[in-house]
Amino acid sequence: MKLNPVYTYILVILSMVFWGMSFVWSAIVLKYYDPITTVLLRLIISSAILFTGLKIFNRIQKLNKQDYKLFFLSALLNPFLYFLGENYGLQLTSPTISSIIIATIPLFTPILAFFVFGEKLSKLNIAGIFISFAGVSFMMLNKDLSFSADPKGVLWLSLAVIAAVIYSVLLKKLASRYDAFMIIAMQNVIGALYFLPFFLIFDVQRFIAVTPNAELISSLLLLSFFASSLAFVFFTISSREIGISKTNLFTNLIPVFTTIFSFFILREDFEARKIIGMIVVIGGVLLSQITGKVMLVRFYKYVLMRKKNHSGLDG
Repeated sequence: MKLNPVYTYILVILSMVFWGMSFVWSAIVLKYYDPITTVLLRLIISSAILFTGLKIFNRIQKLNKQDYKLFFLSALLNPFLYFLGENYGLQLTSPTISSIIIATIPLFTPILAFFVFGEKLSKLNIAGIFISFAGVSFMMLNKDLSFSADPKGVLWLSLAVIAAVIYSVLLKKLASRYDAFMIIAMQNVIGALYFLPFFLIFDVQRFIAVTPNAELISSLLLLSFFASSLAFVFFTISSREIGISKTNLFTNLIPVFTTIFSFFILREDFEARKIIGMIVVIGGVLLSQITGKVMLVRFYKYVLMRKKNHSGLDG
């Protein structure tokens, strides 16, 4: 059943809000645990939440054998490689900078979507992509127009971007066959299996040494429920409804939400250039969602209305 476009856009925006907030929650958790432990715990908790919901509402689906490879490959890309890149990158850069680099995903996704699915973007859509990215870049600059970010952090985040772009293509294939909650639940379980050996080899001693407190537990639960569960489910539904290119364009909103949340929770600076950047980003995202046909129809209606009003005045 086709979802109402209004609901689709609400879902995709909510997923960006949750992911924008995830950089702040992750930054808090990473004060206590290493990246591998952080991701493993959020995946385990998220899987438990999702499968409990699927069981309660009787929505657990049996997987087709021919889709096993697709599930394992998609989970290798995301959550495994994506979260590996994102969390190690976040450990070396600020939440705002990390979210800005992640926001470059829409620049590369349409290229892959064009070759794989034949998805096309109008000139307005493409202009929206670059306008939005310009706003993101403006937010990333310092007052002296310099860019400050650890090169290693940028490399880790670049890995996350590459993984996310390829993952988007595989996700659309799965979304046409399975319920969104089922897809994310399975990918989280497989992702946890990928992370488990690394946790046992590298992180288990530090994990045992940490005494959990309210800040750690609450941030981890929020990450698991909103960022690792609901956000991915909403994103999957949106990809199925409006395509991976248009859905990924909304990731440009992530730095906007991250900047706002970082200001209130982590007390990061909130300067005029960031506000200007946000306005440009939002404008670019809105432009990227408008098709040339819609613009022409609206213009045509406007011209007709003007003529009608003019004729009325003449009469």
